[in-house]
Amino acid sequence: MKIEEHVKFWTDGAEHDWDTAKSLFSSEKYDWCLFVGHLVLEKILKALFIQDNNNQLPPKTHNLIKLARHTKIKLTEEQEILLDEVNDFNLEARYPQYKSEFYKKCTKKFSENYFYEIDEMMKWLLSQIR
Repeated sequence: MKIEEHVKFWTDGAEHDWDTAKSLFSSEKYDWCLFVGHLVLEKILKALFIQDNNNQLPPKTHNLIKLARHTKIKLTEEQEILLDEVNDFNLEARYPQYKSEFYKKCTKKFSENYFYEIDEMMKWLLSQIR
C-alpha cells in the first residue's frame, strides 16, 4: 500500500468512528462516546506515524502519548495533558474493574468537556496530515 492509501485507511476509520462517537454522545452513552473518542485520536496518530515514518506499520499500542512522540508533530503542554487524560478512557471503558467507576464519572458535564476537546484535537491532528 502507498503511504497516501495507508494514511487514508486510518483517517477514514477515524472519521467513521467520530460519527459513532457523536451518535453515542447524542444518545447519552457518554462512557462509550469517550472510549470511541480515544480510538479516533489513536487512528489519526497512527496515520501521522505512517506519514512521518516512511510508511512503516504503526506500533501496536493504544497509548496516545507514545504514538504522538513517534511523529513529527509538536504538542503543546495542554495537548499532551489531554492525550494523557484521554488515554485513561481506553482503559476505564475496556476493563471490568474500571467500568463501573468510569460510567459514574461520565456525567454529561464531564463528558461534554472532553467531547469538545477531542473534537478540537482531532481537527488539529488532521490538519497535520500532508
